[in-house]
Amino acid sequence: MKEVLIFFVAHWYLSLFFQTFFLHRYAAHKAFTMNKTTEKIFFVLTWIFQGSNYLSPFGYGVMHRMHHAFADTENDPHSPKYDETIWNMMWKTKTIYSAIASGKEVPEARFTEGVPRWDSFDKFARSWPSRLFWGTLYFAFYWQFATVWWLWLLLPIQWMFSPIHGAIINWFAHKYGYRNFEVGDTSRNFLPVDVLMMGESYHNNHHKYGSRANFGGVRWHELDPTYLMIRVLDKLKVIRLAEQKQVSFERVRKAA
Repeated sequence: MKEVLIFFVAHWYLSLFFQTFFLHRYAAHKAFTMNKTTEKIFFVLTWIFQGSNYLSPFGYGVMHRMHHAFADTENDPHSPKYDETIWNMMWKTKTIYSAIASGKEVPEARFTEGVPRWDSFDKFARSWPSRLFWGTLYFAFYWQFATVWWLWLLLPIQWMFSPIHGAIINWFAHKYGYRNFEVGDTSRNFLPVDVLMMGESYHNNHHKYGSRANFGGVRWHELDPTYLMIRVLDKLKVIRLAEQKQVSFERVRKAA
C-alpha cells in the first residue's frame, strides 16, 4: 500500500516540476536560458517524468503566451469567465493545445518566437504508443502493490496529472484566493503557502511579472519551491537566470 502512495506523490511532484520549470518558466517565459544540448535533455526528462501525461513544450509554451495576451477575454484558451464548468474549460484547452502541438493551427509569430521545438521527438512522445507504454507501466505497478481496492482510484488521476495540474491553476486560481496586484484579469494567488503546486498557485504574482522566475517572494510566506531548484541549477551552471525584476513584499504590504 505505501509503495503506491509514495509512487503517486513522487510522480505528482516530478511531473509538476517539469511542467512548471521546463514548459512554463522556460518554454513560455524564458525566465532562464540553457544551451541546446541541455534543452534536449530536459525534453527527454519531461517525457520520462510526465509519461502518459506528456505535454509538448512548443504547444504548451505557445498556448500559455496566448493566455497572457488574452487573459479572461473570449480569445483566452482557458478562462473561467467564458467556460461554464471546469470540464468545458479543460476540453477547450485540450482542443486548442492539440491543434497547436500538431501543427493544425499556426499562431501569430509573437507567440511562437523563441519557444523550443523538437518536432520529431514531440511526435513520438505525444503518440498513443508512448502514452500506452507509460500507462501500462503505471497499471503494472498498481497490480503489484495496490493491496486495497481504493488505491485503484488514484490510477486514472495519475494517467492525467498534467491536465489536472493545469486545470487547478487555470480554474481555481482565477476564482479563489487573494491578490497582491490589481491586473487586468481575475488571476489570484490560490494558496498562501504553496506546497501543493510548487509555486504555480501564486498566479496573481505571475500575471503581474510574467517573466520573473520566482512566482512567490512578494509576501513573507510566499515560498516558491521551484525557484529554489532554479537557483541551484543556476549555481551549477546548468541554466542561466535572466535578469529578474525584484519585488518587495514590504511595498505590497504597505499598499494593501
